[in-house]
Amino acid sequence: MDAPDLPGAAFDRFLVSTAPRSRDRRPWTTADGAMPALYLSHGAPPLFDNARWIDQLFAWAQALPTPRAILIVSAHWESAPLTISASAADTPLVYDFGGFAQRFFQMTYATPDASELGAKVASLMPDTEPVHQDTRRGLDHGAWVPLKVMYPDGDVPVLQMSMPTHDPQRLMDLGARLRPLREEGVLVIGSGFMTHGLPYLTREAFFDNQVPSWSRDFDEWAADALAHGDVDLLSAYRDRAPGLRFAHPTVEHYTPLFVTLGAATAADAPVQTTIEGYEFGLSKRSFQVA
Repeated sequence: MDAPDLPGAAFDRFLVSTAPRSRDRRPWTTADGAMPALYLSHGAPPLFDNARWIDQLFAWAQALPTPRAILIVSAHWESAPLTISASAADTPLVYDFGGFAQRFFQMTYATPDASELGAKVASLMPDTEPVHQDTRRGLDHGAWVPLKVMYPDGDVPVLQMSMPTHDPQRLMDLGARLRPLREEGVLVIGSGFMTHGLPYLTREAFFDNQVPSWSRDFDEWAADALAHGDVDLLSAYRDRAPGLRFAHPTVEHYTPLFVTLGAATAADAPVQTTIEGYEFGLSKRSFQVA
């Protein structure tokens, strides 16, 4: 991790030196075919102090056409029944973290009205799972932190959807219902962290990025299963994943990947890994599927 003079200094440099390139990105058209579905390890405010991670996320977005809208499911909104966030333009953010510099509680991410996307999401759900809307809820840090880097101009409508369950099959089914959105240029994202054993990090892991064995073992297990399109193995993580107790003492940062896989054209297709490696000893593995 970088050691900036001020909190978020790496992000400030990015805004000046790199972010203006986002204006060269071309908009999505039907000729591009479906947008991919993404799973990303979203980090937290320290992402804004990490120049390499910022560059990786921005390069990922630059390699894609600019989506017409973004629908994101974050680890930090577990709520049933199925709910979508406020869709009005400039909805305030949710600062669902603590212990960081005051600057991060003052960041904004004003995005355009996403009402059209909200209506489309509602139309895709069956009568047995109607969509509710929380008109007071904005984007939480699992959404706005990575998107502020990937789409720094804030010019893409963004809507967040709650994660109503951790059951892999139900989340796969939810992703499958969202699949038609990709054909309309919507970027569907599951946002978590491939390993997230914060209570078990040593000082050496957090400050020197020494990777614990449980973090490496879980990441390598997941990488192999993803490479082989082995959804059954990924779904059996409670019994089959090494180091689960430490890598995911709670599983909300892992399970968003099932929304991503469900939204894929073929859920068992191998994935394209876009970011790998470790920060704070945790795996930041991220990928996309066609």
